[in-house]
Amino acid sequence: MNKVFKSDDEKADFNENESRISTRRDFLKWSSAAALTAFAFGALNPESLSARTAFLGLPIEPIRQGAVDLGKGDIGILNYAYALEQLESAFYTQVIATPYSGMNSTERAILTDIRDNEIAHREFFKVALGKKAIPALQVNFTSINFNSRDSVLNTAKTFEDTGTSAYNGAGQLLKNSEFLLIAGKIVSVEARHVATIRDLLQPMSAFFAGDDVTDPATGLDPARLPAQVLPLVAPYIRTPITANRLPQPKA
Repeated sequence: MNKVFKSDDEKADFNENESRISTRRDFLKWSSAAALTAFAFGALNPESLSARTAFLGLPIEPIRQGAVDLGKGDIGILNYAYALEQLESAFYTQVIATPYSGMNSTERAILTDIRDNEIAHREFFKVALGKKAIPALQVNFTSINFNSRDSVLNTAKTFEDTGTSAYNGAGQLLKNSEFLLIAGKIVSVEARHVATIRDLLQPMSAFFAGDDVTDPATGLDPARLPAQVLPLVAPYIRTPITANRLPQPKA
């Protein structure tokens, strides 16, 4: 059914909003396809890195009884990112499997693209880490009402805001510059997720880059260390995680 507009201004606003959403969807589709293509052809495979011996030479870290230990050094940071990507990919997989009431085709397409991005990120870390990868984590989504648009999108906002700040904060802890480059590419996609989800919550507003997610003085996203991030996502992860051997920032 064609939409009936009360005025030319209303029609112009509608067309502008649809164009903006289409642009964001095109970017997400491109970034998802690019990530999956790069992954499939080995462009992000650690075997192509100059530091690939690190994956083979590091000892397998003991896992504490009853908890998953992320490990230490760069491997620990990669496992930290892998844990976050497991959480996000599981969330969006559930969102698409059980769409919330009133989800329209545009929203479904956007959320599907984000799901595909997160799955590509998760699978990259899984293969990159190999035997050093932590096991699959059990998630806990009991606090989320997947039939509610507000519940789903606000949870998505929490995950994307937190995930972007996590990558920003973890970058300084990586020693291998090639790992840092890969993390920078991934966080650029995560930042687009932040803007897209926020635009769904408050269309045609400045909320996509609000002061709560960017520093109004610098325009930069926040950076959080693992010790700040893990308590924020702990309610959604049933598997206990220990991270006390992760590298610490230099004073």
